[in-house]
Amino acid sequence: MITDLPNLLTLSRILVIPLVVAAFYLEGYWADWVPLGLYSLASITDFFDGYLARTRHQQSSLGRFLDPIADKLLIATCILMMVALGRIAGWHVLPALVILLREILVSGLREFLAEVRVSVPVSALAKWKTAIQMVALGFLMAGAGGNAVMPAALPATMVGEYALWVAATLTLYTGYDYFRAGMRHLSSNSTPTPPRGPHSVRPAE
Repeated sequence: MITDLPNLLTLSRILVIPLVVAAFYLEGYWADWVPLGLYSLASITDFFDGYLARTRHQQSSLGRFLDPIADKLLIATCILMMVALGRIAGWHVLPALVILLREILVSGLREFLAEVRVSVPVSALAKWKTAIQMVALGFLMAGAGGNAVMPAALPATMVGEYALWVAATLTLYTGYDYFRAGMRHLSSNSTPTPPRGPHSVRPAE
């Protein structure tokens, strides 16, 4: 049910996105703390919704559907905002682009496979990929702002940039893994054909 606690936590990760976007435009002392705080809380729910779903035996199709969507929306939003504000710049835009393109590719593949009733479960490596992405973006938020959220001795921006490249590498690998898993269905006869009635018209070839 949508009112189960794990599903509510997943939904909160989606509903907080407008607040995260607005927080990027804050000025003054809180300009870096607020988006980082909101993002960190949203990222923590990614662990607890799955943990609670397992321990409370509240795993559901709705949760499996919403959880990766919530992750993708949150990560994509933060990447786009930090690129727009120059917090991800130069060559580091490339891994950010790889991450976004992979998510679009996998989402399209999942949509196709759902039509032919083929399930592609989220792999353990893909979960690690998502976790590293979230950690990378958190460090970039902490280190690339103007109010020194992190101590000067901790190179938060550098850690975030390296983690972003690691995440992009895992993104490519898991994206290829998903594509390979679904490739055999792309050219097979699994694609549902529309029923032919007495008034159906044969499409032009």
